[in-house]
Amino acid sequence: MTKFVTAAEAVALISDRATVAVSGHAGFGTPDGLFKALRDRYNATHHPQALTLVKLASTGDKGVRGGSRLAADGLIDTLITSHVGLEPALATYIQENKCLTYTLPAGTMIRLYRAIAAGAKGIWTDIGLRTLADPRLEGCKGNVRTALEGEDIVSLMQIDGKEYLYYKTFPIQVCLIRGSIADEDGNISLQREAMIGEQLEIAEAVHNSGGIVIVQVEQLVPQGTLDPRLVKIHHFLVDYVVVPRPKYHYQSFSCHGYRPELTGDTRKKVSVMPHYMLDNRKICARRAAMELKKDSFINLGIGMPEIIGAVAAEEGFGHRLTLSTDSGIIGGFPLSDMDMGAAVNPEAELKMADMFDIYDGGGLDVSALGLAEIDRNGNVNVSKFHGRVIGPGGFINISQNTKKLILMGTFTAGGLREQCAQGRLQIEREGRYKKFKKQVEQITFSGPYAAARHQEVIIVTERAVFTLTAQGLMLTEIAPGMDLERNILGQMEFQPLISPALTVMDVRIFKDEVMGLKDEI
Repeated sequence: MTKFVTAAEAVALISDRATVAVSGHAGFGTPDGLFKALRDRYNATHHPQALTLVKLASTGDKGVRGGSRLAADGLIDTLITSHVGLEPALATYIQENKCLTYTLPAGTMIRLYRAIAAGAKGIWTDIGLRTLADPRLEGCKGNVRTALEGEDIVSLMQIDGKEYLYYKTFPIQVCLIRGSIADEDGNISLQREAMIGEQLEIAEAVHNSGGIVIVQVEQLVPQGTLDPRLVKIHHFLVDYVVVPRPKYHYQSFSCHGYRPELTGDTRKKVSVMPHYMLDNRKICARRAAMELKKDSFINLGIGMPEIIGAVAAEEGFGHRLTLSTDSGIIGGFPLSDMDMGAAVNPEAELKMADMFDIYDGGGLDVSALGLAEIDRNGNVNVSKFHGRVIGPGGFINISQNTKKLILMGTFTAGGLREQCAQGRLQIEREGRYKKFKKQVEQITFSGPYAAARHQEVIIVTERAVFTLTAQGLMLTEIAPGMDLERNILGQMEFQPLISPALTVMDVRIFKDEVMGLKDEI
């Protein structure tokens, strides 16, 4: 029978050295009231100690809320996650080797939750081969301490002559997850959440491990008043329900109110598609948009790739594309930063677990993802820089089996300033940091593995376009106004292949007017 308790009473149930799973994707689905109560208890009693914290994504606001609350010396002994990009205190905790750290692909973590719930001994997957997840490289070990002291959590196996990664399952003693509304029986609705995250998968895994399921909700309603179609976690899975103070249960860390346009809970559609000025980000988005086809199922990554949707709308073919996020959202206008994973006016909200199944199975026609650094072989790093862990998030799942992969970014970074004049690109100040590296710090995407599988990979920058070949990166296009030696090759740490058919990028990309792509896509 579900019990209704305070946040302090709930976290008092967590023992030293327990394995604790938490939900959350930025601010969405993050039980921040329970995080706050757990940190308060630790500050007062120095218990619980040495937890193994399992969380799929960043659960933070780039400040002190969310996962950063748990970065206290001795509180966490082991962290298993896919991303800490919005949790600066936790990222520092990892970098200073205060805990063992394992960074897994996000989709793999969801599969682990499902396998734990099903009583399976482990999971087999090819997602992550030849990347940071592969034991021949780092085996998901995220910092120096883990490389020296940590147990192996993934091994390389062969089945019928094919390579797979094998992850063992493990029991989870407690979970802290978030819903929207609970009725008096403890049934949980997620109807005011902007996405249907991993809450159910975590609850099933913990319940079937014999553990304690604790759910934070915004409000309680009378027995029998919830629409059963909106109940996503039945009360037989729920041990305790907590209703925190409102300031610890915002829909998102970016705002203090409820935004119905993020849940589809409105008949009024909100107009949000912005018009972007012609800068290097829009140049990249325009060139990437030229690679799209109507009726494609597409994932647009965080940051620059998001602009592709605005370009498609501006060019008049946005309604013919089906945009998606790894959080399970289809359609609408994808949001970013602390709202990443949500969308305004979504057409559908799938479970996150179901969306990763679609991605892992090759259901994406096109993926456009951000480019942090890349080497001559097409290896890409977006997950670790100067020893500071960010984690792969869903990048590995999104990129590995998509039919076409577009990697986007400016050619250099750090103070880069450019403008367009008369259809030509002009560099006013070069960036301090080169992105085309001799060797990337960590492999989040394997170029040779992609090339061996004949995956179509295109690298789009504001001044040059490359394709991935079996021999490495090949330069195929340069922007009008660019000098090949000074602006391209001189800003790379390696010499790429150069196509014998090297061409100039379409001049329309560099003019501040509609390109006329509607009839070409």
